Amino acid sequence: MHSFLSYILLGLSLSAPIGPINAAQLDKGIRGGFWHAWFVGLGAISADIIYMLLVYFGVIHLLDAPFVKAFLWLFGFFVLVYTGVESIKNAGVITAAEMRGSETSLSRSFWAGFLMSLFNPLSILFWLGIYGSILAKAALEFPLQQLLIYSGAIVLGILIWDVTMAAASSIFRKVLTTRVLKAISVLSGLSLVGFGFYFGVQAFQLLFPH
Repeated sequence: MHSFLSYILLGLSLSAPIGPINAAQLDKGIRGGFWHAWFVGLGAISADIIYMLLVYFGVIHLLDAPFVKAFLWLFGFFVLVYTGVESIKNAGVITAAEMRGSETSLSRSFWAGFLMSLFNPLSILFWLGIYGSILAKAALEFPLQQLLIYSGAIVLGILIWDVTMAAASSIFRKVLTTRVLKAISVLSGLSLVGFGFYFGVQAFQLLFPH
């Protein structure tokens, strides 16, 4: 039980640092409420599970090739900058009507989170580095069933954080003024653009090494 809780804590601590997914969740939650923010998180978790499986089957080493990494950094750059610019552009049109309901479908929120996480090389580095080493250690000490339980605990930790973020952003939209919400939306957008440019720089350095 102690080990199970420590793996949940690991999942929580991996999700907590402010990153592209948290920024996108905050923005979606302000615009569309709890469900839209949560679906961004669910999309991201789906991508995480794919990487988990790739690590488990040993396929993820193919993603370590410089060309593949550069492609992922570049794609991540486009996804994040596009999402960030959209967020900033639409921040000025947060109205009382929009606060009551969102025009964006839940599936669109899901795919936004999924693509953001799937083409985030930092996710790959995490799953390859941290989860890969956990898997290697656990595989020596525990049977497959235990391994699956611990992997599930990590996912559960990530899920708990996503629910927390979704709840926080939907509470924000209920208690804060439209002006403050617009400011948060702009900051979330700037954060996404910032991460996007970081990804772009990484891609450039991989493609054009000194």
